[in-house]
Amino acid sequence: MRNPRTPVLAALGLLTASALLAGCSSGAATGSDPDGEVSGTIRFQTWSLTPTYSEYLDGVIAAFEEEHPDVTVELLDQPGDGYSEKVLSQASTDTLPDVVNLPPDFALPLAQQGLLYDVSQATDLAETYFEGSVEAYRFDGVDGVYGYPWYLGTDVNYWNAQQLDACGLDSANPPATTDDLFAQAATMADACPENYLISRVPGIGDFTLEGVDILNEDGTEFVFNTPDAAALVDRYAQAYANGEMPPTVLNADYLGNAQLFTQGKVAWTTGGATAIDSFEENNPSLKGNVAITPALNISPLYVQGLSVSAASENLAAALAFAEFVTNAENQNAFAHIANVFPSTQGSDADPYFTEDDGTPSAKARTIGFESLKTAEVLTPYSVNGAMNDYLNQQIALAIRGDISGQEALDKSVEKLNDLLARQ
Repeated sequence: MRNPRTPVLAALGLLTASALLAGCSSGAATGSDPDGEVSGTIRFQTWSLTPTYSEYLDGVIAAFEEEHPDVTVELLDQPGDGYSEKVLSQASTDTLPDVVNLPPDFALPLAQQGLLYDVSQATDLAETYFEGSVEAYRFDGVDGVYGYPWYLGTDVNYWNAQQLDACGLDSANPPATTDDLFAQAATMADACPENYLISRVPGIGDFTLEGVDILNEDGTEFVFNTPDAAALVDRYAQAYANGEMPPTVLNADYLGNAQLFTQGKVAWTTGGATAIDSFEENNPSLKGNVAITPALNISPLYVQGLSVSAASENLAAALAFAEFVTNAENQNAFAHIANVFPSTQGSDADPYFTEDDGTPSAKARTIGFESLKTAEVLTPYSVNGAMNDYLNQQIALAIRGDISGQEALDKSVEKLNDLLARQ
């Protein structure tokens, strides 16, 4: 299956997406009566879920068809590679399936072209799903909600307890905020110059964590070059200059904080709720030696969902099926076998997500699930790979001390606004 953290249109930028869809001849699509009879044949497209989850998907489809004997559901599973291109091709040729697995960044250009149905007209979303997961399918400049939240992901913090306790810190009270993180990183550097707490540089999501607006209200301009954001970049630069971060963090061969954590070279990383199993498997010395806490400040939210084609000839059936797949019962069952989180509020009745049995896996899972109630998408979907690359280059220059944080962000906002205007 695809990871819920699939990057923003990694293979195909929004610029290309908009250009392709601009050639769609049909314009805003109109389907059948959404309040009509639940009947007919609908196509359900998933993203790289078979054969691993074929039995589950077949079971869900069979249960729906039993409840609605006048409906036939045809399952189409697409390969992981090239999925965005496949969806855009379907959209531009009026062959979009009735119900489609789309993460929000894939749904955005289709919603802008009127090709997806506003599901808020059919379902009380606020009563059913976590608020953040619904908000993920609202887009600046487009009224409505363009996907039923399906399965979710988030990050938690993992701390090397032995290193914290040996370097003047308390593994029972690791950092809970960015301010705590910098303060404790300095303490560790003083006590243990060969150990590091911070091993990453900031990105756009870090500015969101500090309460900085990334875009203006209508999503037409980047505005994150604020004094607060610049101060954050400067704090990373100071930590780098003080030896509180590994010198390799700006190198091209930087391994990433998760791998450095696994190797015991840094004392902190973030990761999904199942990452603890990988850490312990690849470095047995970490067993029983990892403290797990919620993400700093605001937990990130990674979303997969089901969108409905506005042109569906059996719209009532498509909406009913998308609701059925994403109800609490079916989402809970899927989360158990796929190691993901459900997006439904009623899922907290399942102790699998809420009870800590004392194992690291359960602790990470329960912390992660609780975090979903307030988790947010930290990076706007209009941020594409080219934008991230430019911003990362400027931030690296600032951390190295070549330019100030404010200069880095001013240049970045100017460049990113130029790229945004071309979308």
